[in-house]
Amino acid sequence: MTWKVHAERLANQVTRPTSRWRGPVSAIPRHLLVPRWWGRSGGIWTLKDGGKDEQAWLDSAYRNVSLVTRVGPSHADHATSGDHPGGRPTSSSTLPGLVVSMFQHADITDDVTVLDVGVGSGYGTALLARRLGDGQVTSIDVDPYLVEIAAERLEGIGLRPGIVTCDATGPLPGEYDRIVATVAVRPLPASWLAALRPGGRLVTTIANTMIIIVADRADDGGAAGRVLWDRAGFMGTRSGIDYPARLDELADRARDEVGEEITQGRYPVTDVRESWELQSMLEVTAPGIAHSFDEDADGLRTALMFHQDGSWARAIGLKGEASTVHQGGPRRLWNILEEIRHQWLVDGSLPIYGAKVSIAADGEIHLARGNWQGKIS
Repeated sequence: MTWKVHAERLANQVTRPTSRWRGPVSAIPRHLLVPRWWGRSGGIWTLKDGGKDEQAWLDSAYRNVSLVTRVGPSHADHATSGDHPGGRPTSSSTLPGLVVSMFQHADITDDVTVLDVGVGSGYGTALLARRLGDGQVTSIDVDPYLVEIAAERLEGIGLRPGIVTCDATGPLPGEYDRIVATVAVRPLPASWLAALRPGGRLVTTIANTMIIIVADRADDGGAAGRVLWDRAGFMGTRSGIDYPARLDELADRARDEVGEEITQGRYPVTDVRESWELQSMLEVTAPGIAHSFDEDADGLRTALMFHQDGSWARAIGLKGEASTVHQGGPRRLWNILEEIRHQWLVDGSLPIYGAKVSIAADGEIHLARGNWQGKIS
């Protein structure tokens, strides 16, 4: 297969001509790291087997897209053509442009050691090892199979970085000049700061947000940096083979019950998950809210919000028109959202992007921009 032509085209797409990442992207046979993956159509996950259609394999592997390799506990490597797993993606080969972008934010120079948090398919690890050499790269993942198969496939293309089965929220195997996470966390594990050498840099995203935090380790054990104007979203860390069950009972309540309080919303119904700045600000302000959104053929929108504390909200309205809002439980979730939307309209932006970041040694993150302050713990 003429994979090198495809890899060079991908490198042209996701790197600048002078970038030191152009060579690694051109040199890594991504298709060999993702021989099988899950495709989604009509809400159904279906197995894609590269060995059965080599052209489709190359076309998919060298596009700047994520390839989902695991849904719930079902890895594509172990699936049959008739399998259609349910649940959320739990592992993937992240889109190459985003991997390169995270590495660029980390300011990776030729002499640093790097911890890559989240093995996935091994593609990001491969780029690091090609750029720096095997001895300067360690990658971790909580899933023993992902670690085993990534190590095997990386060795098959001549790369032998350190790959360790490890819960990223616990103690880490060594000390590093850079820590780059392609999984999202909340809170920031204190072990990351303990494993980061003074002056070293960490780059991560916060779970259920699209914010990227870049921070440099200080002598006092903490770190300081900022929230980038750039955006990224990754799967969250997990401790088992799957994420905890969704709040299905609360979702049903939000969908069906008459609210303890029924009001007219100030603004039209929106899909919070597609409004990255709004979602990020809401998650920092009131963490842990889950969302659902639907729009029918007539333009009638229904947005659900629900939280494990028993709070829920349902907003219904035609696209662009005022909504009717039902709410129940100890908090009024839609009111929290509308206060943030009001702030956005009044100020023209939300303060979370571009905020200064101060991280304590225990991992608690403090954010500040202008008169606004926030905390992530």
